[in-house]
Amino acid sequence: MRVADKLLYLVADPIAEQMIHQFNPGGAESLYGFYREGKDRLDSYNEMVEAIMEHVRSGAKTCVAFYGHPGVFVYPSHEAIRRARKENFVARMLPGISAEDCLFADVGIDPAESGCQSYEATDFIVSNRKIDASSFVILWQVGVVGNWGYKRDSYDLSALPILLERLYRDYPPNHKVIIYEAAMFTDCPPLIRRLPLDKIRARDLSPASTLFIPPSRPTTRDSKLCGRLMASPRKAGLK
Repeated sequence: MRVADKLLYLVADPIAEQMIHQFNPGGAESLYGFYREGKDRLDSYNEMVEAIMEHVRSGAKTCVAFYGHPGVFVYPSHEAIRRARKENFVARMLPGISAEDCLFADVGIDPAESGCQSYEATDFIVSNRKIDASSFVILWQVGVVGNWGYKRDSYDLSALPILLERLYRDYPPNHKVIIYEAAMFTDCPPLIRRLPLDKIRARDLSPASTLFIPPSRPTTRDSKLCGRLMASPRKAGLK
């Protein structure tokens, strides 16, 4: 970030923005201006990708900083790297910390305990995703469910009842869930609100909200496959 000719960034808070400009006063430039009220987010993302590629093609050593993990729910990072490599430029992504990582730590969840399914909320509805109610389920972006465009302030959450209706197929209405928001700053606590599924209201959610759903039933064992695992490697067909 310090040695880049161009340091492009998309962050969610002024402190991070200030730090970025301190790292690279002459090369830092925000991508936020590609958002427009009511504009389809994918259009904004593709414009960001093209802006990134313009600097790469010019020969500038280009670094792009995104809040959270740059590979989690960040279309421009993946697409820019794909295009750069296709055009024979060297491109690399460095990992960061996502809201999911923070959730595991703040709520005290080990995804190995029962497995974990993770879906974007709108995609979960429209793509007929399947739920294993014996595992943890994480639904991202519940605070913007049903919205395809960008909004500067609050989003229309008229699609929230549709999401809840879909979840009632797999969970009882009184199943306890968690609305979670990771802390933006190190000295601030995360938001962890436990409530029944049928008590969720639009006012409970923000664009940063993630819905965490604990299992509603125990796992079931496959006795036949368990028996094969317990057998000798030769009998189980293992090498």
